[in-house]
Amino acid sequence: MANAVILNMTGIVLSGGENRRMGTDKAFLKIAGKPMIEHVLTVLRSVACRIIIVTNSPQSYGAYDACVVSDALDKRGPLTGIYSGLLHSQDERNIVVACDMPFLNSRLISYMAELAGDEYDVVLPKIGEFVEPLHAVYRRGLLPLVEEHIRKDVRQIKRLFKEVRVRYVMEAEIDFFDPERLSLKNINTPEEYKEAACSELDCRSY
Repeated sequence: MANAVILNMTGIVLSGGENRRMGTDKAFLKIAGKPMIEHVLTVLRSVACRIIIVTNSPQSYGAYDACVVSDALDKRGPLTGIYSGLLHSQDERNIVVACDMPFLNSRLISYMAELAGDEYDVVLPKIGEFVEPLHAVYRRGLLPLVEEHIRKDVRQIKRLFKEVRVRYVMEAEIDFFDPERLSLKNINTPEEYKEAACSELDCRSY
């Protein structure tokens, strides 16, 4: 994890999905001999000074050195997970990632966090028309707006971006740090897990 920089930032891991396509809790499936959640936490600890895990199974995460919290609102979904993490954060900058992203890149995350500065509310990758809201830096100041969206039952995270200051990290910027774009890869299905488990998890992923 060379060139990683500890920032005044909280790392928020969303681990509250229903795992319908996988059929089991993805966070604890092993890649290179370790549960995916441990790969995620290792990278986040290299860039963030505090870690929060948002989950509705807090008893499963007692062994990890992190603040473990459950959804703060009764409406399930990733936007509620983001809200719950921001609510418990002590920092204005927060990198939010999913628990099924074992190939995170610490240098890309650091770059995104530095871009946020005081100018942007959200910083996230964009490849073509695809954006990844669960690999993104969010300002804690968004809490009231996020809560408003949830209470109005506006579930799509992308709808939030129309009302805030967004900085998209474009393909060339992503490729500078992660030319294979592994850091944006989610493991959602048994087929994707099999492919990931057979790949080599080396220092390029960090």
